[in-house]
Amino acid sequence: MDEKLPLIYLARHGETDWSLTGQHTGLSDIPLTPRGERNAIRLGKRLETQTISQVFTSPLKRALHTCQLAGYATTAQIDPDLVEWNYGKYEGLRTQEIHATNPTWDLFKDGAPEGESIAEISARADRVVSRIRSVPGNVLVFSSGHFLRVLTARWIATNAKTGRSFTLDTAALSILGYEHTQDHPVIRLWNDTTHVGE
Repeated sequence: MDEKLPLIYLARHGETDWSLTGQHTGLSDIPLTPRGERNAIRLGKRLETQTISQVFTSPLKRALHTCQLAGYATTAQIDPDLVEWNYGKYEGLRTQEIHATNPTWDLFKDGAPEGESIAEISARADRVVSRIRSVPGNVLVFSSGHFLRVLTARWIATNAKTGRSFTLDTAALSILGYEHTQDHPVIRLWNDTTHVGE
């Protein structure tokens, strides 16, 4: 990696009861499981040798608590744009439950009924990208899976729907950055869970 160019560390929150069962967890404030808490601490240890200029976190407790356990509570700035996708009437449902009544539904194509459209979450991600790019050094972001997938798609200047292709596990670490110059944003590392334990 070119150390002269900023790196953007993306941290997905630790495990919750709903992430275990595959329920869509948008704005519901679900806490971390004990395993989620342990992995948040491990994530912090993984990051402790990195130089971070700015930390941003979602205000939702699963991301905020991950941020706190990782050791960044005193420096983090809460950013409401980092909340998870608003799933509207699909909140708390599993994909197979949604498909039972709407078999062709695809979040990254259709958005969420009575929730957030792909255009709305894309605009939110663009605001975050703009804020990140204004920071002169490395940035660390704590958020949720679907939002981070959209953020990554927008970082590399592709359609937000591209986020469908990026799976992301709980407590995973990913790194965005640049190749050669800041005119060429890239994905440096994706969905790394080597620090995650049982």
